[in-house]
Amino acid sequence: MTTTLARAAALGAAALLLAACGERPTEGSGDSGTTAASGEAFKACMVLDTGGVDDRSFNQSSWAGMEGAAEENPAVEISYVPSADDTQYTPNLQAQVTQGCDTIIGVGGLMADSMAEVAGANPEQAFAEIDSSSELENVYGIQYNTVEAAFLGGYLAAGMSKSGVVGTWGGLPIPPVTIFMDGFWEGVQYHNAQKGTNVRVLGWDENNPDGGTFANSFTDQAAGRSITETLAGQGADVIMPVAGQAGLGAGAAAEAAGGALSLIWVDTDGCESAAQYCPYFISSVTKNLTGSVQEYVLAAADGEAPTGSYVGTLENEGVGLAPFNEFDAKVPAELKSELETVRQGIIDGTIEITSPSAISAG
Repeated sequence: MTTTLARAAALGAAALLLAACGERPTEGSGDSGTTAASGEAFKACMVLDTGGVDDRSFNQSSWAGMEGAAEENPAVEISYVPSADDTQYTPNLQAQVTQGCDTIIGVGGLMADSMAEVAGANPEQAFAEIDSSSELENVYGIQYNTVEAAFLGGYLAAGMSKSGVVGTWGGLPIPPVTIFMDGFWEGVQYHNAQKGTNVRVLGWDENNPDGGTFANSFTDQAAGRSITETLAGQGADVIMPVAGQAGLGAGAAAEAAGGALSLIWVDTDGCESAAQYCPYFISSVTKNLTGSVQEYVLAAADGEAPTGSYVGTLENEGVGLAPFNEFDAKVPAELKSELETVRQGIIDGTIEITSPSAISAG
């Protein structure tokens, strides 16, 4: 499947699941009274997490969904505010309420407490939050069971490793990060069990989370490079950073390694969002942030904003593996076939996911 077709399929799947998983609100529920369907402008506002709108990761992809909605429906007016640190979440969210936004989308699970505070104080205001569940009627949760796709990433890493050592590290020890690391670790263990290999994982052990490796930042590229170089120095030849913009430091480390180190990116297709490091990305563990946000905003603009939660999975193409891009000829056909078999096993439940951070779709 080409990248264009994959993106189109994922967008369609997001639309179907948004319709299936969310209830349409009753009249007046979470409705600011202004919809694009009435011919008036619909103001969709986004509060970004740290890292900026061009973070090559979840902020950038989420904002692309807003841009897509505005392009498809000219009545949708979009804007965003950046967050320099976590102390700005609450005032940024409240400022969007004050400015009269029709819906407000918060990016990132770290915003959950602030979202609960502001949404609870403004029950008539419609909100959505990425990487967080919904506990309030006026907040739509947009989540991704990335452990499924990261399982494929771990299996791929184990299959591509020549040293028999791979690694992963995160930005912060929070569920939206460790869910990737769990999946990666489980995928490696499954490869070992199925293929009789003994590939080791550095930086994370699902059974010993206190020993995990973290940069304690989503923006510190120097820390990201240092951690990556440390893991590579311990023998890892395939590494998956889960750290937003800080993960770009892993790209710099791979570039300096001159081809001895390969990476698996997360959230977006790294060959699109961090193209300068494409030669080092075997693939990427993706979540359809752009499609999910776009479909939510378009539905809200039509006066049919869903309630409850959306969960992206392998089955509905809300999560997945990106194309192999420059590695396509290097990934053995047998390994590609095995990845498809593993994907189907996860979907039909014959392969069990044990991560405590796994998200139920129903």
